[in-house]
Amino acid sequence: MITRRDLLIAAAAAGAAELLRPMTDAFATASQPTTPVNFKVPPGACDCHVHIFGDPQRFPFAATRTYTPETATVDELRNVHRALHLDRVVVIQASVYGTDNSCTLDAIKQLGPRARGIAVIDEKTSSAELDRMHRSGIRGVRINLGTAGQDDPAFARERLQKALRQVEGRPWHIQMYVGLPVVAAIEKQLTAATVPIVFDHFGGAKAALGVQQAGMASLLRLLQNGKAYVKISGAYRASTAAPDYQDATALAKVFVAANPERVLWGTDWPHPDTAAGREPSEISPLLPIDDGRLLNLLAAWVPNIARRKVILVDNPAKLYGF
Repeated sequence: MITRRDLLIAAAAAGAAELLRPMTDAFATASQPTTPVNFKVPPGACDCHVHIFGDPQRFPFAATRTYTPETATVDELRNVHRALHLDRVVVIQASVYGTDNSCTLDAIKQLGPRARGIAVIDEKTSSAELDRMHRSGIRGVRINLGTAGQDDPAFARERLQKALRQVEGRPWHIQMYVGLPVVAAIEKQLTAATVPIVFDHFGGAKAALGVQQAGMASLLRLLQNGKAYVKISGAYRASTAAPDYQDATALAKVFVAANPERVLWGTDWPHPDTAAGREPSEISPLLPIDDGRLLNLLAAWVPNIARRKVILVDNPAKLYGF
């Protein structure tokens, strides 16, 4: 049976746009929830971390990318959120697009008022372009060092300072995907930041190393002082204990205990496989993660209903301006 992955490979080899157009439900799709949600999801709940991977003929990947994902469409995302009873979403610019935010902006436009976005910029991004992106729903910029395995604190510090200068005076924030050692090394600069800092995917913590791992104290101080948020998103990136990721429970609970008003939740749908080992141009199949199961973990991590609402509804509404 021909799959969507087969079509992408053929299209990459042939360079033919028509090979990409017949991607319909007859072919493989991005993961959809198979486990029903086992708690009442409050109105206004937000998935704070998703990506959209569009038709590569319309939204070309950057030559500098470290992986090539399969497609994941807005319609597929709508189906995910319908199953999970989620009303709002934040679309995160994926590293495969570099600083071309067209796919992310198109997704926000399709999703309408229920969506916000996080862009990737560089020193060439003008103030006028930032203004246009704000009107289109962008509320922050992402510094992604984790996907490329970049762990140089000096590089992270430089990227942070440049981003802070560019977003100064805007109701935006800086989102960072870095490891805990980097957080610890630049804690001083993070504390002095004039906008909120948001850390992806458990702040780069690894469940196997426990709550006392190096760098955790710095992250917890930033949360306690209200200087930063952490996303308890993509549990499979912090844990290897599939399918329930029980060892991530301790991490999630320590973040919530530190400051529940600085915790966000997200799926990381459509779960791109960013691991090294393939050529960047080789198609990297999306991971078959059950988002119903992921959302149910939140009820175990945060059994208090009122506190869960803070994480799912109130914190995103404040940070992203819903």
